[in-house]
Amino acid sequence: MKIAYLSSAYLAPVEYYTKLLDYDKVFIEQHDHYMKQTYRNRCTIAGPEGELALSIPTVKPENPKCPMKDIRISDHGNWRHLHWNAIESAYNSTPFFEYYKDDFRPFYEKKYEFLADFNEELCRLVCQLTDIDPVMERTTEYKMEFTANEVDFREAIHPKKDYRQTDPEFTPRPYYQVFEARHGFLPNLSIIDLLFNMGPESLLVLKK
Repeated sequence: MKIAYLSSAYLAPVEYYTKLLDYDKVFIEQHDHYMKQTYRNRCTIAGPEGELALSIPTVKPENPKCPMKDIRISDHGNWRHLHWNAIESAYNSTPFFEYYKDDFRPFYEKKYEFLADFNEELCRLVCQLTDIDPVMERTTEYKMEFTANEVDFREAIHPKKDYRQTDPEFTPRPYYQVFEARHGFLPNLSIIDLLFNMGPESLLVLKK
């Protein structure tokens, strides 16, 4: 049985979803120390001007070593409205945005208290829409040592790291992107980029 360990992630990149597809079981880390500027609270989409990072503001924890499971979402800066507007303006001309938008919109209308819950529910929605059926569980403790059949991707899949160096098993496959003529193909964006551009064929791209 192949087991992967992943961090919690907000609309994670394509690379992350290949693990949900390839591994027999996936543990989503809840006991890591929360760090900003990671996929835990940010995703990258393709807008008319190129790559655009969307970050969820979080409530500053009392303890700097606060575990991910205790991180609360902040209402600061009307972020839900801003994120949904950015997603809509980036993808409303893609082939499948109209088809899927009503699945995603409620996440930007309802208030979630904890970031881990928000991320997990979004992830389960994406799995359902892409026809992936992963065995996912939250971790019960922070693990440091792994057996031969376990792979730790918790810090490998990171917006500041080059996947070519941290994850040699991942090779992005080009797919249709609505702004490709303007920017060229942008690899490893948020899974919603793949979903809104490719719809039901997203699974075929992930399998490649």
